[in-house]
Amino acid sequence: MTRSNRPEFLLGLLERMIEIREFEDGVKFLFLEGSMPGTIHQCQGQEATAVGVCSALESTDFITSTFRGHGHALAKGLSMQEMLDELFGAKSGCAGGKGGSMHMGDMDKGMVPAIAIVAGGIPLAAGMALSFKLEKKPQIVACFFGDGAVAEGAFHEAVNMAALWNLPVIFVCENNLYGASTRIDQVMRNTKIADRAAAYGFEGETIDGNDVLAVYEATKRAAAQCRTGTGPYLLELLTYRRTGHSRRDPTHYQPKDEKKAWFERDPIDRFVAQLQREGLIDADGVTRLRAEVTKRFEAAVEIAKVAEQPTLADLETDVFAAKEVA
Repeated sequence: MTRSNRPEFLLGLLERMIEIREFEDGVKFLFLEGSMPGTIHQCQGQEATAVGVCSALESTDFITSTFRGHGHALAKGLSMQEMLDELFGAKSGCAGGKGGSMHMGDMDKGMVPAIAIVAGGIPLAAGMALSFKLEKKPQIVACFFGDGAVAEGAFHEAVNMAALWNLPVIFVCENNLYGASTRIDQVMRNTKIADRAAAYGFEGETIDGNDVLAVYEATKRAAAQCRTGTGPYLLELLTYRRTGHSRRDPTHYQPKDEKKAWFERDPIDRFVAQLQREGLIDADGVTRLRAEVTKRFEAAVEIAKVAEQPTLADLETDVFAAKEVA
């Protein structure tokens, strides 16, 4: 029995996707009621991309992320508690309360703090992969970015270098059709992003990003190739966000029929239906699982609300500067 058809593994994928959805929905209401500072960029509807990719990686592998990184963080093993502490600005947050929503990460768990600059994580991932290769380490890097990042020079420069040097990096494009509010076919003639890989001489593949097992299997193939020294690899994951670009975006630019079609392909609903057909869970089991996750989230919120906040003295910590030479 392979990992991808073991009941406990499959149910674990479902739990992690539900955890991401419940976290994002809960955080949305906390922001709307004014409980949290800052802003948010959420990933409801894209749970299968984060969980599918990260479940196929080893614990020692790394990921780089974006401003829409809550799902990536939870999928890579960060806890709801350390993330909520971060969102409330607490010292116990994953970035010490200094990063907030757009800079989630935990190096000990293999996630570089997320980078809010569009395409900013792509050259970083290539550099990390180069270090792994030079040091003959077995690790790989999975680099998440959106379809809008493909238009940035950083994407082309980093992908070209990775191809030239056969670096162990998986470039993971979460193609949700929109860069902010601009649809992909308004900014590129060839909208199949996986085709970009051929121009640089390596393999690319387009995957149904709302099918968590398809994403998992594709990532396993890509990871295996990278570990044998024949990387990089480009995965284009077709998905759709159920929310706006940021918290003040009402998504009026998304056609109603388009939204309806994609909502009917919801990754969690599809996976639940599959597990029910296979007899691994029933409706009551799904309800209990959602309730358990919601309970964990609510308990973590109460702790985060009263967690210790940074002091003025903390402004001088985690700051690096060159030593002044007389």
